[in-house]
Amino acid sequence: MSAVIHTPRPRVWRALTLPEELIRWDERVVELAQPASTYPCTDQPVRFRYQLGSLTIDLRDRPLEVIPGQRLRSHVSLGLFRFERTYTLADEVGEAGQPRSTRVSLKLVASNAVPVVGGLIDRFDVRRFASEFVDTKLRSVRVWCEREGPVAADHEVETSTPSSNATPLAGAAGRRQ
Repeated sequence: MSAVIHTPRPRVWRALTLPEELIRWDERVVELAQPASTYPCTDQPVRFRYQLGSLTIDLRDRPLEVIPGQRLRSHVSLGLFRFERTYTLADEVGEAGQPRSTRVSLKLVASNAVPVVGGLIDRFDVRRFASEFVDTKLRSVRVWCEREGPVAADHEVETSTPSSNATPLAGAAGRRQ
């Protein structure tokens, strides 16, 4: 699945790779539980607390391939689920031939077997969960990036004074919109 985000690629890359931003746009990420000073860096894991229904569980993200501004492929552990997640970014060219937007693709690859205590998980339920997961991520990052408008083409966090619409880095209840 993919989505077009009407903002430059460096802005989208920053939203996907800076944990401080990720916890603000991803409504299910509750907090950064184990920081990684060099994230995203190959084999440098990071751990988040993640809300899955009424449960708060660990989401462990270990980057496998990092091509800055283009691709982030990670091994993700979300409770009992294990999958490979790949974000791919590409410029969408505008009328004058200049990049104006970013196409973000998100691909999940999961194994066929999920260990479950006391039952089975229907493969169609897993497919539905994966589709909803991807759709929610793409929608959320698009809304987050587009609400701020175009920004500088670097990977640095803005150091200006926050606007009145900004919210502090807090738990899930206090950080959105």
